Amino acid sequence: MAAATAAATTTPSSRLLRRTASSPNIGHHQLRCTIKPSFFALHRCAARLAQARALLPDRVTPFSYDTDGDDHPREECGVFGVIGDPDAASLCYLGLQKLQHRGEEGAGIAAAATDGKLKSVTGLGLVGDVFGDPTRLAKLPGEAAIGHVRYSTAGAAASVRNVQPFLAAYRFGQLAVAHNGNLVNYQALRNKLEAQGSIFNTSSDTEVILHLIATSLSRPLLSRICDACERLAGAYSLLFLTGDKLFAVRDPFGFRPLVMGRRPNGAVVFASETCALDLIDATYEREVEPGEVVVVDRRDMSVSSACLVPHRPRKSCVFEHIYFALPNSVVFGHAVHERRNAYGRALAEESPAPSADVVIPVPDSGFYAALGFAQASGLEFQQGLIRWHYSGRSFIQPSQAIRDLAVKLKLAPVRGVITGKSVVVVDDSLVRGTTSSKIVRLLRDAGAREVHMRIASPPVIGSCLYGIDTPSEGELISNRMDLEGVRRTIGCDSLAFLSLDKLHSIYGDEAHELCDACFSRNYPVMPTVPEPVPDLVSAFED
Repeated sequence: MAAATAAATTTPSSRLLRRTASSPNIGHHQLRCTIKPSFFALHRCAARLAQARALLPDRVTPFSYDTDGDDHPREECGVFGVIGDPDAASLCYLGLQKLQHRGEEGAGIAAAATDGKLKSVTGLGLVGDVFGDPTRLAKLPGEAAIGHVRYSTAGAAASVRNVQPFLAAYRFGQLAVAHNGNLVNYQALRNKLEAQGSIFNTSSDTEVILHLIATSLSRPLLSRICDACERLAGAYSLLFLTGDKLFAVRDPFGFRPLVMGRRPNGAVVFASETCALDLIDATYEREVEPGEVVVVDRRDMSVSSACLVPHRPRKSCVFEHIYFALPNSVVFGHAVHERRNAYGRALAEESPAPSADVVIPVPDSGFYAALGFAQASGLEFQQGLIRWHYSGRSFIQPSQAIRDLAVKLKLAPVRGVITGKSVVVVDDSLVRGTTSSKIVRLLRDAGAREVHMRIASPPVIGSCLYGIDTPSEGELISNRMDLEGVRRTIGCDSLAFLSLDKLHSIYGDEAHELCDACFSRNYPVMPTVPEPVPDLVSAFED
């Protein structure tokens, strides 16, 4: 009881100072040993590590990819927030539209009215579907709002209950949260909270964060947020909204992006990508730093910053540059289109195709890598494949023959560019190989003399734990086959990937700040093995 009282009365400044001074080598809810571990401690630590690795192959993403669709990895969500503007909800709607590529399963907005009360509107589908009726936005007045677009990595995909932002009421008022990322200790935390009596309404890992805040003994909310985040492991870029404040939080490794900008009227904006800032005339100011919480007070528009958790080595997701982010965004301090162009140039240096006549991209994300490849190799660059964005999901068609024809709706060859040519096809990544094999067949059917596949990233051999929808490791073609096996399966004349060493060389001194676990299986944070929870005896039982 004395300890609980002390925790409740500790000032937030002293708590934050303690966090800053804490050892960077000690993390919360991570697999760790003491400074001078005994033989038995080392043995137990190794055993837990082996258990954690056993969780990797199929734990992360429970969805199935349709066999005729695009098998690129998917980002699971994007977040957007604005405070200090009378049209906050409308601006949030526009920002989410620009982030639609980060999530297409659901969308939502929570807004703070002038009386301090929070309201939310969420729904399944695209942003335009959810907010197509103007009366839905009209229900969200006020000068502050946060929004979310969703792909699911934890929680059922087609459940409206799992669509964020989540809005909750607890003893200190209302709180809304939007989360981009994935918590690797979610199940362990949820088991403990349920054993202590917590009741969950969703199957999303984000709900755990609200329970941790509600059960924290600290005051004020900033300290409660810090307490909660100290217990989280994995990736999280978070926006919290109350009646008078907006909080932006980023995990200590900085896995997922989160940027801050400002509109001409002084309104402060947060977004997953800078392209969303550009749309609403907000000027990019900076990233929310890893391990930082930024607080904006609506009453005086003051902006303050605090150290959230002890420092960790930065591990920003390299796939944001390779595939997820739009090319007109700045992510992790780099222009995305410049990074992709550099990948293509490096790929041409490492794996040229001297007999080729033309370089074509796999649209849309392969465009800048293919352009870089063509520039570095001196080959002609052409758009030899046209992507059709309105074809729907071909797997619903009644027969395999019809499904095969429906693939041509999504990608159509330009015969005048391809017929009789030796073609280099540049794509950003190769995951299961299903899309690549279909592209090769399309090009051969269109009269290509040779087809050389060039992939502007290393082979994907590991599932992501930190908020990316990737198949299980058994489905990753490069995890099952060597290079020649992949080439034969795809059916191309030659195949080459950008090597991991070459990728690192592009980043130079920043290479150690990248998370490349999908290429290397070097996971910065391992999943936490849930501890057994003893059965609770009901108070109504004898």
